[in-house]
Amino acid sequence: MASSDEKPGPMPGPEGSTPGKAMTTGQRILDKGAQIVQSLKPIKHISQHACTFAFYAHDLSRHIQTHHFLSRLNQDFLQCPVYDSDSSDARLIGIEYIISEWIFEALPAEEQKLWHSHAYEIESGLWINPGMAETIQKLELRNLAKTYGKFWCTWQVDRGDKLPLGAPALMVSPQAEIMGLVNPELIVKRDEKYRITSEDVIESRAGIEEPETISLHADHWRNTGKGFAIDVVQTEMKSGAPFP
Repeated sequence: MASSDEKPGPMPGPEGSTPGKAMTTGQRILDKGAQIVQSLKPIKHISQHACTFAFYAHDLSRHIQTHHFLSRLNQDFLQCPVYDSDSSDARLIGIEYIISEWIFEALPAEEQKLWHSHAYEIESGLWINPGMAETIQKLELRNLAKTYGKFWCTWQVDRGDKLPLGAPALMVSPQAEIMGLVNPELIVKRDEKYRITSEDVIESRAGIEEPETISLHADHWRNTGKGFAIDVVQTEMKSGAPFP
């Protein structure tokens, strides 16, 4: 079975597109009707859009721009569907969970290795909330700078995958080390799209404090030079009675 670092074989459909027919008028009407009568409460609970960047844990040469739509279960836990853009036809490429420092510190060391820190990502102006004034963003960013995230990518669109194929890939956050720096061209394109200047963003975040210490288990590649790739393996199925 496919590994998260294994490029898939030939895929159906035209080059560069997701396989499938154009949506019919009837389907559009049905979808609109469903939106009116159904609550869609989890979706409506999304309160923020963050644009940032991520690397594959098994290949730091691959940098992607990501769009996270944040909903908060409580003050210490956020969950974010992640898309490849903020357009109406954006592809859902993964999910990130974000936890506060004290929850992270309570996790076992082996689990902590799957999580990344957010301090550099925020201080360096890589993480932005498009359309929000920087003064308003800073209120949230002061808290987020001390959080940790676990991000699973389920659709590697940057390598041309037209479908979500193979095993999920663990993602990591940008860092100040050379290996963890984002391709400057990606940042320029981001700045142009949202009409911002990274230098101004960085200057405005000068007062945001880092955690006193960032766990040695988080950002695992920084301390070990090793990444993670996920393999799907066949195993014996556990069986049991269908009812208690």
